[in-house]
Amino acid sequence: MTTDTPARLLTLLSLLQTPREWPGGELADRLGVSRRTVRRDIDRLRELGYPVRATLGADGGYRLVAGKAMPPLVLDDEEAVAIAVGLRAGAGHALEGVDEASVRALAKLEQVLPGRLRHRVSTLQAATTPLTSGDGATIAPETLTVMASTVAGHERLRFAYRAADGTGSRRVTEPYRLVSTGRRWYLVAYDLDRADWRTFRVDRVSEPFATGARFTPRELPTGSAAEFLRRSMYRTQESYELVVTFAAPAETVAARLPGWLGTPEPLDGGTCRLRATVSGAKDWLAVRLAMLGHDFTVQEPAELVETVRKLGARMSRAATGGGES
Repeated sequence: MTTDTPARLLTLLSLLQTPREWPGGELADRLGVSRRTVRRDIDRLRELGYPVRATLGADGGYRLVAGKAMPPLVLDDEEAVAIAVGLRAGAGHALEGVDEASVRALAKLEQVLPGRLRHRVSTLQAATTPLTSGDGATIAPETLTVMASTVAGHERLRFAYRAADGTGSRRVTEPYRLVSTGRRWYLVAYDLDRADWRTFRVDRVSEPFATGARFTPRELPTGSAAEFLRRSMYRTQESYELVVTFAAPAETVAARLPGWLGTPEPLDGGTCRLRATVSGAKDWLAVRLAMLGHDFTVQEPAELVETVRKLGARMSRAATGGGES
């Protein structure tokens, strides 16, 4: 039981910021208090400016909704707009570092943004063009926030999907996790019509709709959404073993290494080695390794060694004005 009222209020607010309706009994169980205490805490949040809507009934619920103004002591208008625009831009291009947690933050923020601020965010984003963007397909931030909301709220998700060959279909799923590879976003979900787990490229999703139907999450066969995606990609793409040595400590390299590449092992002399099973274009992987900012040597595969050699030669010619040979 949470006896510290401020701590309990923060926990309650965190729960309510998940875009779903929370039954009073479930909130009471989560907080370890009575329903009467939950009602009193809801009244305190309202006094602080948080717009909490209640539904009547035997098992009435609560939902945090958009109000006439941002709740106090959180963000001012300019900060809210700046954060929303930044998260939208990053999420839309699946930039590395803007992972599922950031998309959930965007979903929470846009849920409580007043209409006037939502309009400012949309107008600013439509009127600006980023100088750089990710090399994957762009995605509407609204698509990601709808998906993130259904993942967090254990709510069934319906959408239209376009396969690699252009075939269209309608899917009803139990969404499990959103996973970013640094180039693209993927949804790992249980497909109800096919009675099996599937991965979906989010840039091929359209018309996402939160059905409102709740579900109890199933156990993922691999235990990890990232691992499930990795295995799924290996089944459809040629995979190969990567061995690369970095002239930097393991912890330094790991800090900039994408999670899907694994963790490097430390070696003597302040160096480290990475072994991983990967798939995809070798030229893109060569560029990604170079972007880590540390000297490295590729041992395997031989094709990647040649790709890195050609890339290095091309970059050297570009730096010296030698042009393409």
